[in-house]
Amino acid sequence: MRKIITSLFFVSSLLASAATLAGPKVEFKTTMGNFVVELDSVKAPKTTTNFLNYVNSGFYNGTIFHRVIDGFMIQGGGFTPDLTQKPTNAPVVSEAQNGLKNQIYSIAMARTSDPDSATAQFFINVKDNEGLNYPNAMGNGYTVFGKVISGTQTIDAIRTVPTMVAPVPKMGRMSDVPSKTVTIESATAVK
Repeated sequence: MRKIITSLFFVSSLLASAATLAGPKVEFKTTMGNFVVELDSVKAPKTTTNFLNYVNSGFYNGTIFHRVIDGFMIQGGGFTPDLTQKPTNAPVVSEAQNGLKNQIYSIAMARTSDPDSATAQFFINVKDNEGLNYPNAMGNGYTVFGKVISGTQTIDAIRTVPTMVAPVPKMGRMSDVPSKTVTIESATAVK
């Protein structure tokens, strides 16, 4: 009997510590369904803090998935439905060397060719994209900071939306824009 009680105590302690290790979660409600991401605040602390600042300020509400490439990724978090780019905070330093990989359903920061240029835009990998991992051919990689833990069917639905080349204010034209607007209605931190 004592072994059973000790075993139960040990198992419950493991479960409690596993729950403590779980990272912050963000629920996205979109016009094509919902999904939840779990962030890795241990391996990507600066990126997680940056992302949560945007979430908590309501920045992502009303933005769109503006770049969709089936067999690669879906990108959002920076443009309004009329393709106007939203002003952002200062860039966050790259944490691409954190060991997290650009695997299917992982979430990573979008950036320019400067590895330390990520601000608000993010992408969700719709396949394993080893070429985006650190170190890649250009030496730097893209910072992964979490993964989709529920609602992958929403990601799969978004990735198959037909795309087009669209005129963008102040930028000219943009490729891979969904022909059907996919709006992030809300992004909310959840417990």
